[in-house]
Amino acid sequence: MASLVSRGRGRRTINEINMVPFIDVMLVLLIIFMVTAPLITPSVIDLPSVGKAAKQPDQVIQLVIGKDESIEMKIQEKSTSLGLKDIASAVKKAQSGVNNSAVVISADKNIKYESVVKVMDKLQREGVQRVGLSVQLAN
Repeated sequence: MASLVSRGRGRRTINEINMVPFIDVMLVLLIIFMVTAPLITPSVIDLPSVGKAAKQPDQVIQLVIGKDESIEMKIQEKSTSLGLKDIASAVKKAQSGVNNSAVVISADKNIKYESVVKVMDKLQREGVQRVGLSVQLAN
């Protein structure tokens, strides 16, 4: 509420905000944060580590997702174009005679991540084991 000042003939209201209590509160909060900040332990994220495989896979099935989201399956030098519906059955068929095989998904960096996840999800739902992503290391 504005206070009234009596000067001379009439009364005038003072329309200024008293900043002193505001500054006092802010300084107290600043001191509290400065004292408690060093006491808070930073959170540590325990990330899984990747070890080297004991044995290299006998067969590597590579699924390449192109810029137009077309999918191509490569086994050694043989390549086959596939649709999303046919991926799991083709991979299962290719893995049928080999005990130790791995599936590696390579995708163009300009396609949506959703396309890669759809392929991985399709393989996982069909029970395909050892699915990984191929990456290019930055120099």
